[in-house]
Amino acid sequence: MPLDHVSVGCHDMKAAKKFYDAVLAEVGFAPVMPIEINGRLVAVGYGDAQRPVFWVQLPFNQKAASSGNGVHVAFTAATRAQVDQFYLTAMAHGGIDDGVPGLRSEYHPSYYGAFVRDVDGNKIEAVCHAAE
Repeated sequence: MPLDHVSVGCHDMKAAKKFYDAVLAEVGFAPVMPIEINGRLVAVGYGDAQRPVFWVQLPFNQKAASSGNGVHVAFTAATRAQVDQFYLTAMAHGGIDDGVPGLRSEYHPSYYGAFVRDVDGNKIEAVCHAAE
């Protein structure tokens, strides 16, 4: 069964949207479905022209957003340069380093990834599986 979508919670939609608009552009995702309720932005779905697959949103239960321990979302990058740019863009937009770009040969010989925390502490990754 293919993955349909992933959602992460945030505290500040304006800050989260600014961060993800920039960072996800590096792996080919765009903000394709903003959701407003009573004139207030409450969620943004990112993806391609087909549909959103990654959501950033205020928690539905109106409680504080929190990042899960061990939970992260990985985005496929076509090239290692794309992974590097994803990381640099995240750092420039308030992200926190959680693993600089590089080979993670413990996963497989060509696994090249970078890990960052977004403005709410959610862990995201860009990974390229292609050999150099």
